[in-house]
Amino acid sequence: MCGIFGVTGSKNAFIDLYKGLKMIQHRGQDTCGIVTYDNHFNIKRAEGLVTTAFGENDISRLTGSVGIAHVRYPTIGKGGVENAQPVYTNTPYGIVMAHNGNVSNYFQLHERLQKKYHRYINSDVDVQIILNIFSYHLSRQQNFSFEILCDTVKKVFSEVKGSYSVIAYIAERGFVAFRDPIGFRPLVFGRKDDVTAFSSESVSLEAIGIDEYEDVKPGEVIFIDEKNKMMRRVLEESRQRACIFEWVYFARPDSVIDGIDVYNARYRLGEKLAEELKNRRNDFDVIIPVPDTARTASLACATKLNLPYREGLIKNRYIGRTFIMPGQKKRMDAIREKLHPIKIELSGKRVLLIDDSIVRGNTSKSIVKLVRDSGAKEVHFAVYSPALKFPCFYGIDIQHADEFLANRAPLDRIANEIGADSMHYLSLEGLVNGVGMGRKNFCTACFSGKYPQNVTKDDKSKIHCDRKRADG
Repeated sequence: MCGIFGVTGSKNAFIDLYKGLKMIQHRGQDTCGIVTYDNHFNIKRAEGLVTTAFGENDISRLTGSVGIAHVRYPTIGKGGVENAQPVYTNTPYGIVMAHNGNVSNYFQLHERLQKKYHRYINSDVDVQIILNIFSYHLSRQQNFSFEILCDTVKKVFSEVKGSYSVIAYIAERGFVAFRDPIGFRPLVFGRKDDVTAFSSESVSLEAIGIDEYEDVKPGEVIFIDEKNKMMRRVLEESRQRACIFEWVYFARPDSVIDGIDVYNARYRLGEKLAEELKNRRNDFDVIIPVPDTARTASLACATKLNLPYREGLIKNRYIGRTFIMPGQKKRMDAIREKLHPIKIELSGKRVLLIDDSIVRGNTSKSIVKLVRDSGAKEVHFAVYSPALKFPCFYGIDIQHADEFLANRAPLDRIANEIGADSMHYLSLEGLVNGVGMGRKNFCTACFSGKYPQNVTKDDKSKIHCDRKRADG
């Protein structure tokens, strides 16, 4: 999972990119980058957060009316600035590109690019695969047109497997955006006056004054030429299976993903959780959310069960999201610094803690202990998603079954593993109905094991080894 933002037709692309990128900082905290174009590419990539990576000096250096930006959370390749995006190639024309997703056949294509296409990849980041396949096929054409661009993206679709929402700028030709035919990862765009912007989440568009927007369709390519004319075409029939974890955890609550607003999706998930817990409502004195993601669902659950909702844990906002931090040691260090209890809301009470999910179990175990040490009489735990059991190869950094707590212990022993008095997972049916309101076209592979796209055994093994290497 990463975050992408791009703009064309802007009076000051850097200012718009900076504003938009800050709004999706939650999608990646390892590196960030901004590229603008003003007769040549102006590039800056750095480790860390957007607000510390860019300053006033960049306003005069990163000039131009068009540009793309990125925040990264590593899934292929190590962290660090050497694998930051956007990435660049000088042929043909000069192209910069950024993406959100995960190329599941990365290692196959890496070998093909070197042996067949004679293109050397000088980093581990998987957008380099997309960029080099895209530029290779585009460079074989004598001219440039929207038809040629469509044929090029079709070739990308035929060769690149996995999840990818892509934005790119081709020097002196125009701005390009496309989304894989399964539509795993979101991509939204909007126009206002002469400005067109693309983003992983709608909040970035609103940050620069664009209040009306729509999704790039799965399998669609959009091109905006140098005269600001937009052309778009669906190149491959949608087989959409949007990642349901976007609504559970990834996206901001004030975003709209594929037409479903995240806040109300999480509220409905809290109501579904309450329905499954209704026979146990007398077991709890108070409902406490694990901040910040679980607040909305916890409020809904408390309202439906007619139980008190209280803030019992205060989050240090200067500690990043532990789940998306690269490396197990960094995650564990951050957990210990992340939360502080409000003891008056916990002492002597039967507490129901609600969280969005349990992955490895480290965070949950630490939180349960924290609440017990604060004087809670009992500590119960519930999550508004099912048990995570299966690896993700489409953009989440959980790529081996051994990482999941639910695979290391039977479900009836999970409570004991995290130190809780009881444990409840939302059902898969409750998850899909809560998010979709009748829609069923979601990827639920990490919960159900039903993958919408095949990943070979060899690719799975290589991805797992790569993540172990990256985590050190």
